Amino acid sequence: MELSSEDKLRLNVLLANRPQAIRIDESRLIVYGLSERGEAKVALNPTGSPETYLRAVKELISGHILGSPGGYPVYLRRWTRMGQMRDQSLEQLLMLGESEAVVAAVGSPGLTPELARRAWWAMEDAENARSMLQNPTIVASEMGPVLADYLVEYLPFETDHEKMMESVRLVLQAGLLSDERIAELWKKSARKQAYLVGFLRARPDDLPEQEPARADAEEIAATLADELAAGNAVAGLLVRVTSASGQTFLKTLSAVLSKPPNQEIVSAGFDLLREYFYVLRPEGDPDLAIEPLLADGRAFAGLDGEVASESVQRVLERLPAAAPDLAAMRVLSGTGYGLIRPLLPDPTTLGSLMRRKLTPVTEPLQAELDQLRGRS
Repeated sequence: MELSSEDKLRLNVLLANRPQAIRIDESRLIVYGLSERGEAKVALNPTGSPETYLRAVKELISGHILGSPGGYPVYLRRWTRMGQMRDQSLEQLLMLGESEAVVAAVGSPGLTPELARRAWWAMEDAENARSMLQNPTIVASEMGPVLADYLVEYLPFETDHEKMMESVRLVLQAGLLSDERIAELWKKSARKQAYLVGFLRARPDDLPEQEPARADAEEIAATLADELAAGNAVAGLLVRVTSASGQTFLKTLSAVLSKPPNQEIVSAGFDLLREYFYVLRPEGDPDLAIEPLLADGRAFAGLDGEVASESVQRVLERLPAAAPDLAAMRVLSGTGYGLIRPLLPDPTTLGSLMRRKLTPVTEPLQAELDQLRGRS
């Protein structure tokens, strides 16, 4: 389809002024161009079907920017496939008026703060904000707080729990939110387990409203001082768990597992436990059901016989009473899908039915958490 002579002229003038980015409002049939002087727009006057006319507009733009009307998405596919998203290529992507091109640009490691500003003008979108906040360069720039504020404001409208968890994790990166906004977000997390998971992912050792250290924390740290100095990872983890930050982590994780709304939250909680207690099981998820996992914990701590690990043995020689704690930590380091699979073969099960079916797993795990919190 041929563009009207007026539209073709105005679009060519827009492009001749070398815009920094182009955005097309397809519902209102307006092409916007961003420049150093501000924003320009071209109201389109279709001579036929709006869909066909918009395609002709994009072909004109693509031909000017890329040198070929068919340049998009061929160029885009080649750049992304070959990892050749250079700054010059990113600039071109932002001038195509294509949402897919903006998404590709914001996900590129080569994105600069200036290009992020242009991309955000071209397409304000929660997914784009999350993508850019995974880039340390953008986080440290003036765009970082802008994107974080948008995600916080958008959170009440987010329906996907994984996206909620990831948004909270990302906005809690250093320097993005004020202490007041973090406190507000924490307050809201009392009713949203997904928000709690985000806090746990972002700052496991620096959560708000810190709990006191366990009553015997100082004694444990003093007794294991030599082991800590020698780099005994088991001793280090026990001291970490009994500290104020460790007790706060355990309390928050317990809250996540007490009333999870769906299996995504349960799996996220299990992932957090495995990561926190990783040094006891560097091989990762053992894929065990609850009974074998509990037995493995007892064996690890020598409650049923000899201790196989030298580092565990050294801790127990100085602190024999720590065996139940070591067993609990070992159990929690092995939480994974093997705990869920036998009880929830249907991944769509959620809510109160899901929690009831998971009781044979969650109750023993809460008991292990209580052990480490000095509540057993």
